[in-house]
Amino acid sequence: MLTVETIKKVRLMALRDQKPIKVIARDLRLSKNTVRKILRNDLTEMTYERKNQPRPVMGAFVKSLEQRLTEDQRLPRKQRRTAKKLFEELRADGFAGSYDTVQRFVQAWRCEQQILATQAYVPLVFEPGEAFQFDWSHEQVELGGVPVTVKVAHIRLCYSRMSLIIAYPRETQEMVFDAHIQAFEFFGGVCRRGIYDNMKTAVKKILLGKDRDFNKRFEQLCSHYLYDPVACTPAAGWEKGQVERHVGVSRMNYFVPRLRLKDFAALNEHLRSQCIASAKANRHPTMPEKTVWEAFEEERPSLMQAPRPFDGYAASPAQVSSTSLVTYDRNRYSVPVSNVGRSVQVRAYADRVSMILDGRLLAEHARQFGRGKMAFDPWHYLPVLERKPGAIRNGAPFKNWELPEALLKARMSLERFSDWDRQFVGILCAIPTYGLCAVASACESALAMKTMTKDVVLNLLSRTPQEETELPVDLPGRLRLRNEPTADCGRYDALLGVVSHATQ
Repeated sequence: MLTVETIKKVRLMALRDQKPIKVIARDLRLSKNTVRKILRNDLTEMTYERKNQPRPVMGAFVKSLEQRLTEDQRLPRKQRRTAKKLFEELRADGFAGSYDTVQRFVQAWRCEQQILATQAYVPLVFEPGEAFQFDWSHEQVELGGVPVTVKVAHIRLCYSRMSLIIAYPRETQEMVFDAHIQAFEFFGGVCRRGIYDNMKTAVKKILLGKDRDFNKRFEQLCSHYLYDPVACTPAAGWEKGQVERHVGVSRMNYFVPRLRLKDFAALNEHLRSQCIASAKANRHPTMPEKTVWEAFEEERPSLMQAPRPFDGYAASPAQVSSTSLVTYDRNRYSVPVSNVGRSVQVRAYADRVSMILDGRLLAEHARQFGRGKMAFDPWHYLPVLERKPGAIRNGAPFKNWELPEALLKARMSLERFSDWDRQFVGILCAIPTYGLCAVASACESALAMKTMTKDVVLNLLSRTPQEETELPVDLPGRLRLRNEPTADCGRYDALLGVVSHATQ
């Protein structure tokens, strides 16, 4: 095979020095046909590739070796046989060739399989306001000094690459709803399509092709915001490659080193500020003359206007227990005791839990996470206290009850009596009638007079004048009084002086 230097000499002698082919072949000891081939094809390099590799010794064992390699490909990498082990097995079958022959074949076969397994992708282009992509990731943070694995929702606009990430303790449906509500509010509008994987909180059943049986509540979300959901082909993450890549980038940029914050509110505030700062600092990947934030400002007018926030809850039925508690997600929440034994609807939001009966809100609590926790509203148990005042002493709903300071002082003052619980409950039962502020004011007055008892407080409340609201009456002009009557006792006394009484 001729080297590049030899070919260079041939070209210089022929094209620059104008020497004939016969002289060049004689001086460089080449055949005239070789010189002609270089000059006619304008070659600067000559290579040789063997099209068919003859394997006189290996030929009979190629099928057996390929079968072994195919079996190994299904196994974990550490359990696959090496070329040396395969050579020893072939020798046991009668192979008479060398180890180098087997090694070259194994290397070429594995290289070919790797090329076949490598997938090619088509770059995707989106118009402003056309689509957004959604995905979840799991990240490690420290909240309140405790290591926690949080579920992070990633929402990314396909045109501008603007992203928002929100951390949650769960990946449940109400968290999906809350992430969309916050994202659309943050972006200032909605895209015409949303691209998802086949998460169970959205897709109930995968049908043929791109058809999906979406969850009813998820379809309500899409209908409310007027966008079309599109689910990717299973195991085809490249169909939402922007958000897939953003998951890895955000993990390195935002969660390494491990974040240490107080709670989820502080964590999400930090993540939101980081998303904005990153968008303003980084260039757009396909429009390098703009930052991501500038592309986002350009895309904003193309977004559909977002309506009022979606009522993003996940509903489930529950039974009110004899202790007036409703169990949801392994935690319990109180409702008014008048609903004991009834079936209610629990509406779980990302941050709160509501109990509904016949379309009426019974109670609402901040959502608890974990298990075995209880959320009480002591006022739900006031009718029970009226019948069983002793429950105020050790009742779980009344531990750390946040009451006005005047009522707490009244309780401390009443504890000198043996029936303090009955007296204090009697004062509490007056709150639905007179209001919390009026009862607290009466307690302050009784404490100031140093006569704190239930009867004194109730007496003070009964003496409080009740303001009556008079509705204005629109009378015709002829029925209106020209002179408003005034109370004058002197006129009555004047009449007494002129009237003579009958005497017997």
